[in-house]
Amino acid sequence: MNTKISKIPVILDTDIGSDIDDTWALAMLLNCPELDLRLVVTTSGDTLYRAHLAAKFLQIAGRSDIPIATGLVDPEGTQKFQQPWLEGLDVGSYPGQILEDGAQAMVDVILASPEPVTVISIAVAANIARALELEPRIAAKCRFVGMHGSVHLGYHGQPGAAPESNVRYDIPAARKIFAAPWLEKIITPLDTCGLVVLDGERYQRVYRSKNPTLQALIENVRIWSKLVTWMTVDFETTRSSVLFDTVAVYLAYSSELLEMERIRLRITGDGLTIPDPTGDEVLAALRWRDLERFYDHLVERLKP
Repeated sequence: MNTKISKIPVILDTDIGSDIDDTWALAMLLNCPELDLRLVVTTSGDTLYRAHLAAKFLQIAGRSDIPIATGLVDPEGTQKFQQPWLEGLDVGSYPGQILEDGAQAMVDVILASPEPVTVISIAVAANIARALELEPRIAAKCRFVGMHGSVHLGYHGQPGAAPESNVRYDIPAARKIFAAPWLEKIITPLDTCGLVVLDGERYQRVYRSKNPTLQALIENVRIWSKLVTWMTVDFETTRSSVLFDTVAVYLAYSSELLEMERIRLRITGDGLTIPDPTGDEVLAALRWRDLERFYDHLVERLKP
């Protein structure tokens, strides 16, 4: 008897175009047989720039069938580190859909789905918070998987919690999504996602790949690594930057390689996510069971 495996419908909420890890996460997600990407929503700053990046990447990957939707456009201060990759892009000839209201598009996809949708949040949660305001019922039809917070480790594996950017830059939105009654509420804080760097032969397999999607990824890595202000060494040919967001994609379909813990967290006024018995309960990936196996899994999913 043939048994058809049911894919998990997902929405990706992303600030692609600032840190390069969003581009890695999108490349990974497109190659995950467990996931069915129904919508990409861009958030934070110049969301139209981010939508154009997503559109070009999806077209190269042969997936312009996936709709893209923008959040509110506020181009002031947006760090457009991947803008050079968009030179020559003719948005008017893009065969896919680029919608204007990201929050409403999210609501529409969730309510239209006969099965629960998993929202993968790898950015500030403004779009998701707005979607909850538009239609509070969506929480009861969704799993939330986020790259948010810092519990015991901060950036670069430093001991002690740190204000993580996806929380710190929109604290009210983060509080709203942490408090919402999702079917499941899963996060990868810096404790786990902040340790992920691909190097050695694994990185070289991706870097040297002839796969058009991965070639587009590495073109973006090359541009981004020359323009970012916080990188002090030329690493592009030898290793990745920290691939925070790939862990959120993984958690959308598996937690086998991570140690998960139910914990109550309170978001402070300066963006810390601290354990507190009065806080909101989340299922947090606090430690790796096998980070080396995750690296192998990531490369396999990228399909070099």
